[in-house]
Amino acid sequence: MAVITCIDDLKRIYQRRVPKMFFDYAESGSWTEQTFRENSSDFEDIYLRQRVAVDMSGRSTASQMIGQDVAMPVALAPVGLTGMQCADGEIKAARAAEKFGVPFTLSTMSINSIEEVAAATSKPFWFQLYTMTDDDFVSRLIERARAAKCSALVITLDLQILGQRHKDLKNGLSAPPKLTPGTVANLMTKWRWGIEMLGATRRNFGNIVGHVEGISDAQDLGVWTTESFDPTLDWDKIAKIKEAWGGKVILKGILDAEDAKMALKVGADAIIVSNHGGRQLDGALSSIRALPSILEAVGDEVEVHLDGGIRSGQDVLKAVAMGAKGTYIGRSFVYGLGAMGEAGVTKALEILKNEMDISMALCGRRRIDELGRDILLVPEGFEGRWQS
Repeated sequence: MAVITCIDDLKRIYQRRVPKMFFDYAESGSWTEQTFRENSSDFEDIYLRQRVAVDMSGRSTASQMIGQDVAMPVALAPVGLTGMQCADGEIKAARAAEKFGVPFTLSTMSINSIEEVAAATSKPFWFQLYTMTDDDFVSRLIERARAAKCSALVITLDLQILGQRHKDLKNGLSAPPKLTPGTVANLMTKWRWGIEMLGATRRNFGNIVGHVEGISDAQDLGVWTTESFDPTLDWDKIAKIKEAWGGKVILKGILDAEDAKMALKVGADAIIVSNHGGRQLDGALSSIRALPSILEAVGDEVEVHLDGGIRSGQDVLKAVAMGAKGTYIGRSFVYGLGAMGEAGVTKALEILKNEMDISMALCGRRRIDELGRDILLVPEGFEGRWQS
């Protein structure tokens, strides 16, 4: 068995085991994929300051995100179709996160439903909401999340219309997969995935099928989904959703300082600096480059989290030292899930925690609350200098 030491090791196993259309779904961005690539590569421009002869005993990566104790400042991001990466993928990922002590965020576009994940876990998880044109469906979705005792609502703001991802179109992405000659040929090489999927609790979108009238097959669902994202979403609607929820709200998809200020005005408990993993507006700044200007805009008035490009514990360390109170991993946990199921998600979390712990110590810090920009070497003009 291969020795797994980093997230890339999990990615290689994941690529071998999961059908091409679902690997491509995770490992892609929109248009030219510039933003998708730079989400990760821009972390390399930030260097760590090594410090020596410092007491490194008694270290801890423990922290809090929106008042919730976490084993490290990392949450599992909402990822659609997770249950197609591995049978019962959302359930396995949620269990791994719960045991490890980090938040799990269930996507609206999950395979396992809110109720199925709640039945399989013992602690509250977070629920990510896409705003749809069907107000009744959105209201019922919020009520289902409340009934499942979800402890936070994560409202995604950057998917009012769907960005074009070339690979998904070419692969004919669907759940379950359409059985074309090309798909069948690829599935025949992924026999372990197929056997496990036969025993899955569900193979379609559990939060939608059975909850929307007229959705009976993958084709109906595909049409409904592409037509249902709400292009009219504005700050008034966000405020109304927050009021309807009544609990903690995290706004995901903030990439501009002015939008961060608006998120503050509607009373968000946290905002997530995110470009949807480079899957929406290609050519936008990476999340880590956008982070400083957003922190400057809102200060300590709201928690600022970061999503996008996290592939190592050093990436987490850099984001937190820059000022983020938490980070999110999507692809990193999906690699582990597709490679090894629940154990793979746990392995991904262990890798990140170990890398973060050791790197933090070598920077002369023992606790998360000791981290600051003074452990970083950030290039001048890192956020960019732009003409007005």
